[in-house]
Amino acid sequence: MRIRATVAAVTGALALSAFAVPAAQAAEPKVPADIAAASEVLHADSGRSAFAGAVDGEAIALNATFSSVKVNNGKNIAVGTTNLVKVPVSFTLTHGQEVDIHAADFFAGVELYRGASFEETAFFFDSNDATCTDSSATVASCKATVEIDPFALLNEDAGSWKAAAFAVAFNGEDPENPNLDNVGVAVKDPTNSFKLQRYSKLTVNASPEPVKKGKTITVTGKLSRANWDDNKYHGYTNQSVKLQFRKKGSDTYTTVKTIKSNSTGELKTTVTASTDGYFRYSFAGTTTTPAVNAAGDFVDVR
Repeated sequence: MRIRATVAAVTGALALSAFAVPAAQAAEPKVPADIAAASEVLHADSGRSAFAGAVDGEAIALNATFSSVKVNNGKNIAVGTTNLVKVPVSFTLTHGQEVDIHAADFFAGVELYRGASFEETAFFFDSNDATCTDSSATVASCKATVEIDPFALLNEDAGSWKAAAFAVAFNGEDPENPNLDNVGVAVKDPTNSFKLQRYSKLTVNASPEPVKKGKTITVTGKLSRANWDDNKYHGYTNQSVKLQFRKKGSDTYTTVKTIKSNSTGELKTTVTASTDGYFRYSFAGTTTTPAVNAAGDFVDVR
């Protein structure tokens, strides 16, 4: 069970099941209010929906397909400790002429999830209801946004995630209490895979400044990353980090040596002063943590 030290916020229809607890609470999947009813229908068969066993019927196949699904412009997603991350998603929706994608009770979007499949997710975030622009009578280009709140995440969530595109047509049924026999559903799963990563930071300080040629320069720094369990930054320990140097007037960094961060993420090494230039640390990243470069620190060699 997912447990946070603080109460996780819930939105939309999920708020109906929220209640106060004294110390901890299982974090809930994140579903925007405008698409909450559609999400309930989509997950009715998985047992994760309030509709499971509470409404009649079984959703029917909707004449709609998805293509060209994009998540975050094809890049991994890095999340820090406090800032809400807004992830752009887009897709092409092809549908039958009988499907009114602009009806008030038609919803389409993208779900980002961790788990084996759309049917078996460990945790997920849904987009808002997509805005779709017709390119023909049966094809539309759709855009939406998935909001990822770091306070909803745990460290266990870092790593491989997938995406699925979905559409739900209520066809005149009450979204709060539908007869599913009249509700159309289309899902494409998976559409994408990506990494959800703990945002990383890297610092550097080269001293003394200025320094005489041939003397020793000490280069310190720290590699840290977001901890979603307590929403603070902690040192990333025992990680290989490159010390790089760029000569004054050059645009290219070259690797001087590779060292490892210590038990608190601290970095420290020495080099011999030879010419004016910039030192930086460079971290290549891991599955759970993105690559990061420190800003170069200039040393005047005299």
